[in-house]
Amino acid sequence: MEKEIIRVETLSKHFGAIKAVDQITFSVKEGEIFGFLGPNGAGKTTTIRMLVGLLRPDSGSAVVNGHDVIREPVRAKESVGVVPESSNLYGELSAVENLVYMAQLYGVPRGQWQPRAEELLKEFNLLDRKGGKFQGFSRGMKRRLTIAAALVHRPQVLFLDEPTTGLDVMSARGLRSAIRGLKAKGVTVFLTTHLIQEAEDLCDRVAIIVKGKIRIIDAPGGLQEMVKETEVLEIQPRPVSPSLPKMFEGLPGVEKAALVEDKIRLYGESIHNSICQILNRLEANGIKVVSIKSLVPTLEDAFVKMTGVDAEIMRVDKPMKMGGMG
Repeated sequence: MEKEIIRVETLSKHFGAIKAVDQITFSVKEGEIFGFLGPNGAGKTTTIRMLVGLLRPDSGSAVVNGHDVIREPVRAKESVGVVPESSNLYGELSAVENLVYMAQLYGVPRGQWQPRAEELLKEFNLLDRKGGKFQGFSRGMKRRLTIAAALVHRPQVLFLDEPTTGLDVMSARGLRSAIRGLKAKGVTVFLTTHLIQEAEDLCDRVAIIVKGKIRIIDAPGGLQEMVKETEVLEIQPRPVSPSLPKMFEGLPGVEKAALVEDKIRLYGESIHNSICQILNRLEANGIKVVSIKSLVPTLEDAFVKMTGVDAEIMRVDKPMKMGGMG
């Protein structure tokens, strides 16, 4: 039987009248990449802050690597590394100085400070920049060094909060490769993201969280399997407007309509029987159809169908915060 390294039971956190996290229950298996997928404001960061002892839950319980995060916060923290959405390293220090300083903070024995720092710099392809000041690094390099710093004490669990937000395509690709490398070394990775493709590419299992509640937990393939009977019709209309999905409310066979980039996607289990009505409604509203085609449901389609949250909302990066964990 696979060991559970994180166990969460009915965990809740409110900020005034806002239910940021609302009685969530889940577990994470040792050695897996577990994804928390949801739109900005869904409760992902609040969950991490509770699991690493930065926020006290209002109710419920959480155990990380055998330690209760409320009763044994110090013991729980010893076995985890945390990579906040914005870096917590020091701009005036060099790469190696930052890692040595973090090794001191984590209680790594003195004789291991320098060797461990250089080992991590090599692992994250930063050895040639060991003497460079952090503030002069590119965003992708800063992200890699921040992850390296969280690994300096060899934690069993790494918490990554929106790791690729704000990165260019090549930097994000390199970082995802590094995350896969951590899994290969036996590190359990708890990853929050609003990027559906990222969750599909990286995660062994995904928990979908919306408005503080977990809707479903499964492997990406399992989530797609749940909607395999769903028909997806993609239409490229002209002109395009955010109000287009509302046009299809109440139309027979259409269970959900969503705007995805410059196209409209319609979801339903018998949607192809309603194509004539769909086209007639578009024509009646002065909308031309540039193209129309059937799609095989993807994880993105499964997410939209299960949550009702449009894919376009998920593509919007939240503003980068200055330091800490927001």
